Amino acid sequence: MVARMKRMPVCLMCLFAALLWRLSAAPAVAPGEVETGSAVRSVMQAEEVLRNIPLRDVIFAATGRKVRPLQPDKIAADASVLAHLRQAGDEILTFLNAPSGPAGGLRRINEVSRHAEDQLVKLLNRGDFTCGFPRNAAGSVQRSGYPDLRLVHKPSGRVYFLDPKLYEAASATGSLRTFYYEPGELTGKIHDDACHLVLGISHDGVDGAWKFAGWKLVDLHEFRVRLKAEFHASNRDLYRKEFLAAESGDENPK
Repeated sequence: MVARMKRMPVCLMCLFAALLWRLSAAPAVAPGEVETGSAVRSVMQAEEVLRNIPLRDVIFAATGRKVRPLQPDKIAADASVLAHLRQAGDEILTFLNAPSGPAGGLRRINEVSRHAEDQLVKLLNRGDFTCGFPRNAAGSVQRSGYPDLRLVHKPSGRVYFLDPKLYEAASATGSLRTFYYEPGELTGKIHDDACHLVLGISHDGVDGAWKFAGWKLVDLHEFRVRLKAEFHASNRDLYRKEFLAAESGDENPK
């Protein structure tokens, strides 16, 4: 923990130190509401402070890995990857718009996203590049979570993380959350200093008859994020028998 904190950007190091102090300074009372309350207030404070934070600082604090800027005018490998991604972007549009393509008839855009990722791996895994799904800290291939794809320029060994996103063209200026990064020691997939890129592919929003109009490549080096504190649970947690007050066909579930 100490070694990791020494590598953190100053703004994050100060915040985390303050949060740790608040937790350690909490009254030494019996476990329960007071200790939980202190922890919850610290999380709320983190959400309040961690706004407009460079993603590169968050990733470095969580992984110790640097986010490099894409510099095609200075670095030959970056120029090659940019040309490679331009071609793949045009080809993925053709693939998604094909009458016999996988997008036809699907009701949810998330279903189309998986087909787009699979096809992009095929399109990008050629020439001077290898492309695949990143592995987590346990060495297992993991599809969920950021980033989706790991692209390597073989001659130089430079790594590029690519996150394809399908979005409705009309929502391009919307404020709904569409980018997520959740740090995790075991589930983290960022093990390289790399450029981090988003390939946004726009569609017209017509469910089941999608038309894909264009793509945008975003360099995340200057991209900023904010923390959204959230307490969550699954259906398995929620619908446990001991929590039920009533259910259909059973007047006394307990």
